[in-house]
Amino acid sequence: MSGDGGVRVLVVDDDFMVAKVHAGFVSRVPGFHVVGSAHTGAEALTEVSRLRPDLVLLDIYLPDMSGLDVLRGLRDGPSEADVMAVTAARDVDTVRTALRGGVVHYLIKPFTFETLREHLERYTAAHRHLAASGEVAQHDIDRLFGALRPAQVSLPKGLTPPTAALVERVLRDCAADLSAAECAERAGLSRVGTRRYLEYFVAAGKAEVRLRYGGTGRPERRYQWLAAP
Repeated sequence: MSGDGGVRVLVVDDDFMVAKVHAGFVSRVPGFHVVGSAHTGAEALTEVSRLRPDLVLLDIYLPDMSGLDVLRGLRDGPSEADVMAVTAARDVDTVRTALRGGVVHYLIKPFTFETLREHLERYTAAHRHLAASGEVAQHDIDRLFGALRPAQVSLPKGLTPPTAALVERVLRDCAADLSAAECAERAGLSRVGTRRYLEYFVAAGKAEVRLRYGGTGRPERRYQWLAAP
């Protein structure tokens, strides 16, 4: 990331209006600022070389070449920019190629500001883990890849988006970790039901769980939101 702690972003999209909307979304997220935009693959490669962004929001469907070719060009060149695919492409081969090319996230259009904000927060959370120390332990590695792992799109059977949003808000608003019982009390939900949502967030890489050992009995599971600012 840049020396001032901010993330410099280049937005690449063939549609000028879509690029403008995405740039506006990025600018609303604290710690991120847009340094430029590009509307073709060739322009994207030129602007990355000129502007040296930290992160590229890369569309796959470009008029002169595929965004995957742009990704290969970035990886074969001197650029160290991270790439987040932002595209309507849903086919498995494209997704697989993008992942193999090293994208940090794959975000399918159309999406809301909140969706992009969450992905950007997860991106910065992962980099904070790396910057915290010169060496990392296995649990740090697990946390890092959890933060980078794309969010699960659909909730497991029996879980609902409104309740998930409520549990998420409780975790986000708490500076410390919480047990399932503490989270349930704050959310006004049952402990058993709340724990299902908490475990879902852990599996999706959105939260982490720590074990607190007491004098007797099983250790208590404590949850904390990973992307909290």
